[in-house]
Amino acid sequence: MTFRLGIDVGGTFTDFLLLDGDGTAALYKTSTTPEDPATGLMNGLVEMAAERNVVLADFVRAIDVIVHGTTVATNAVLTGSGAATALLTTEGFRDALEMRRGIREAQYDNHYTAPPPLVPRHRRLTARERIDYCGTARTALRTEDVLGAAARFREAGVEAVAVSFMHAYANPAHEAEAAQLLRRELPDVYLAVSSEVLPQIRFYDRTSTTVLNAYVGPLIQRYLESLTGRLDKLGFRGVLLIMQSNGGVTSPEVATRLAASTLLSGPAAGPVAGLMFVEPHGSSDCITIDMGGTSFDTALIVDRAPRMVTDGRIKGHLLALPSLDIHTIGAGGGSIGWVDAGGFLRMGPQSAGAVPGPACYGRGGERPTSTDADLILGYLAPDYFLGGKLRLDPDQAKTAIERYVAQPLGLSVEEAAVGMFTVLNNNMVNGIREISVQRGYDPREFPLVVAGGAGPIHSAVIASELGSPALIIPRASSVFCAAGMLFSDIKHDFVRAYPTTLATLDAHRFWALCGQMRGEACATLSAEAVAPERQRLAFSVDLRSQGQFHEVNVPLAEAEIETLDLEAAAARFHAEHDRLYGYSVPGAPLELVAVRLAAVGITNKPRLPSLQRRPPNSDHAARGRRPVYLPGTQRFEEVPVYDGDRLSFGNRVSGPAIIEQVTTTVFVPKEYEVECDVLGSFVMVPKDPAARC
Repeated sequence: MTFRLGIDVGGTFTDFLLLDGDGTAALYKTSTTPEDPATGLMNGLVEMAAERNVVLADFVRAIDVIVHGTTVATNAVLTGSGAATALLTTEGFRDALEMRRGIREAQYDNHYTAPPPLVPRHRRLTARERIDYCGTARTALRTEDVLGAAARFREAGVEAVAVSFMHAYANPAHEAEAAQLLRRELPDVYLAVSSEVLPQIRFYDRTSTTVLNAYVGPLIQRYLESLTGRLDKLGFRGVLLIMQSNGGVTSPEVATRLAASTLLSGPAAGPVAGLMFVEPHGSSDCITIDMGGTSFDTALIVDRAPRMVTDGRIKGHLLALPSLDIHTIGAGGGSIGWVDAGGFLRMGPQSAGAVPGPACYGRGGERPTSTDADLILGYLAPDYFLGGKLRLDPDQAKTAIERYVAQPLGLSVEEAAVGMFTVLNNNMVNGIREISVQRGYDPREFPLVVAGGAGPIHSAVIASELGSPALIIPRASSVFCAAGMLFSDIKHDFVRAYPTTLATLDAHRFWALCGQMRGEACATLSAEAVAPERQRLAFSVDLRSQGQFHEVNVPLAEAEIETLDLEAAAARFHAEHDRLYGYSVPGAPLELVAVRLAAVGITNKPRLPSLQRRPPNSDHAARGRRPVYLPGTQRFEEVPVYDGDRLSFGNRVSGPAIIEQVTTTVFVPKEYEVECDVLGSFVMVPKDPAARC
């Protein structure tokens, strides 16, 4: 028997979804090991092999494909633990990282302070050289400046160097020359070159992204070398793919070279999984929400396409690589409840994480968390967390809530737990509005696809506040992103800057840029063993009204490229501009900023088995009753508890109720009912038909 394995390393747990040749799924969770994430991953493999009574090496050799999302790069930036990085840039632009875009980034926040640069000033050096915006060399590169910088970088003991020269997108010759010298002088140092990482206009955006790539590059390189080395020792002969921020997967070699592409590696699989579980219901739109142990991630999918952005931020540092528009806040099962100086209850963004974890874990955690509140409110069973592998301690949860929340606010423990539950839910509602209402979409028109070990407890209350018509909670909810990884395609993004007005666009230059990207894309996919018939190329252009600062990306059909007919693209620009900003000026002259190409290699997808319909009655899955807090009535009531692993296609559960699985718990309020769909997902809808529209 052969297997396919999806792995998502989170802040608290490492999630696994194992599929055999028949599509039968098995879910696993191990504690994340922050000091070496590969250890937690290997612990999961050991558990899977032991469950099947086979030698670990034999089990690993039976795995055909491993798709892996990692938080190594993300955590390095969030915690400031990346590599010691240096920057070589054009003379006169040493402080670009501190000057940033030169605008007020938080317009209404008088206390906003930009984060310190990832490269301190003493490790930012310059070289005399200059290329203008047309690509003409105005000042030759002084090689002695590069050699001098290399000597100083060596003395400083840097692990990575970023190279970003002015207008290198128009002519990379000087960067290529500097890179050659640096590789010769510093052979053991990781090198990131802006014309290779992001050849597009906007100097700060390009420099920030290149620095991020250098900052996390050595860590990704060491981690992937360690992981592949361990797998090789076990005889792994399959394919290892790494999840990228753009929603696609790539080889470990490409992920090492373009390390910044993994900064949203884990959450990026969420939208892929969301589409997979919403399609049986005839929908191509949804909002995905994923509440894990540390964070809450949400994304919007319209017409089967997740939104993409090129101005993402990681702890305030700009990442201009194409990434899925995933909004992340510090709201998870480990989010800590606290009372601020003004006497207001807050939840997060601090998290108890995997170590020491919530107070109820009994592992030394003293601060009250969302998980502690959920336990007090009856949503979690003390003896069935992780299927009984970890017994939760209600007394320690009460002690933590009493000390840090209830007493400061003059509340009972139960009232404090309700407050924690409510505040955290409101935080997540606001997070969903960030990617829907503020993008011009009405969340009442989108079903929620719910994920994460903690998500199904909170999702119905969130949906009620948003007016969502339905919730879909996959059976693999707790390993949602790991599931999405197995259904992801290989994907690479290419860009060429070409600032010009549409009226003066040079057809031959435009076609040449498209041809360059097409050739590079096909060569990259072919090197990853993607057959030509499985290669899909999609062009797009960044357009803006003449004189504007921000551009809008719109798709470009192959026929429009061949005929250079950009009128349809202009019409799409005006329509999208109106949706985003509430107005458009049809007929206004437009500027082209850049041409983009998304190159996709279609992967073989596993088959999910369809279940056979059963009668609606769910009595066979009943486990008993317990008191649970119901937000609708604002009191505790005895509610039935069902074994979610025994529910199947067609079974129905009417709220209020609790549905328990080994890796997650679903809370069904009094106003909702649930039916299992053909994939075994729990589809929750309001009992009132009018609320489903």
